[in-house]
Amino acid sequence: MSATGRRPSRVARDVPNERLRRPRRVGVLALQGDFREHLAALRACEVEGVPIRLATDLDAVDALILPGGESTTMAHLMEPALKQSIQQRAAAGMPVMGTCAGMILMAREIQDGRPDQEPLKLMDIGVRRNAYGRQIDSFETEVESAAIGGAGPAVFIRAPQLIDRAADVEELARHGDQAVALKQGNRLALAFHPELTPDRRWHQYFLSLDGETR
Repeated sequence: MSATGRRPSRVARDVPNERLRRPRRVGVLALQGDFREHLAALRACEVEGVPIRLATDLDAVDALILPGGESTTMAHLMEPALKQSIQQRAAAGMPVMGTCAGMILMAREIQDGRPDQEPLKLMDIGVRRNAYGRQIDSFETEVESAAIGGAGPAVFIRAPQLIDRAADVEELARHGDQAVALKQGNRLALAFHPELTPDRRWHQYFLSLDGETR
């Protein structure tokens, strides 16, 4: 434990800043969930979005978005080679953003998940699945964050809840007493769905993060 009461990080360190650059083509995991909405958001940001289904697809992109949807389904549809490629590229400095189910996939630990559900472990966080209730309990609200310059809309659908984080995981936004936007290096996890709103500031913030040089 650190002096702040949080654990030291156990995920890969980021590459030095002098080797980093902004993403030009952004992949969106397109196995299930809200990938079309993320691709539309990227077009609105004037950035090329690329659907990612196979490990070879990842070679064409500079950053990756893991969308909202059903985390267990996405994890089972992902071929082992794609999982490994995502982990290797993230460790090398590729920016990754996960929204809702994508946040669950990025976590180191999942509470209330299936026994065979293995996360990608891209961020040193622990999460609890479906912490905000069932589909009928979905709601839209506003969350405040300096990262997007103020308050913005956020859609919560069976959202995950943060239960643990390492000392270097930065909180970017809260809803009530819960952290709902988190950043570790150039990896971004959101418990909500920015892609289901017309506000593109979270996508723009993600696009501002430096990435690997290849």
